[in-house]
Amino acid sequence: MRKQKGFSLIELLIVVAIILIIAAIAIPNLLRARIAANESSAVASIRTVNTAMISYNSAYPTVGFAATLATLGGTCTGTVTPASNTACLIDSQLASGTKSGYTFAATGTAGSYFAYGNPVNLNSTGVNSFCSIQDAVVRKTGTSSTASCAGTEPPLQ
Repeated sequence: MRKQKGFSLIELLIVVAIILIIAAIAIPNLLRARIAANESSAVASIRTVNTAMISYNSAYPTVGFAATLATLGGTCTGTVTPASNTACLIDSQLASGTKSGYTFAATGTAGSYFAYGNPVNLNSTGVNSFCSIQDAVVRKTGTSSTASCAGTEPPLQ
């Protein structure tokens, strides 16, 4: 009899089992890293909204702060000039209200504003919610914040 060359079924099953064990260890770490990246992006987006609100208030002092995120955005090309209803201060994706696994909203009046970001899927795209008011301090609410940001939430460290 000739000896056949190649791997036996047992050897192949052992290799597949080792790969599955490594994947079982790596996948939760990758998911946690993705959540951390989404949360970092959400904090940066809230900071962007803060900067845009302050810039908007400076550019349009008779209006005050922008009423919505869409007001801070707008389609701005070389032929379109910014106006109080399309200020061109934030990108169109953030102005739409969804970015990097978070939903964002902002409400402004003549003297104050608040902005918040909530994860689209809790424990999947993010764990914490973030908010800010006219003092421009980003705060972690820990839970969904849709009504307002009181300013008593703990600031980010």
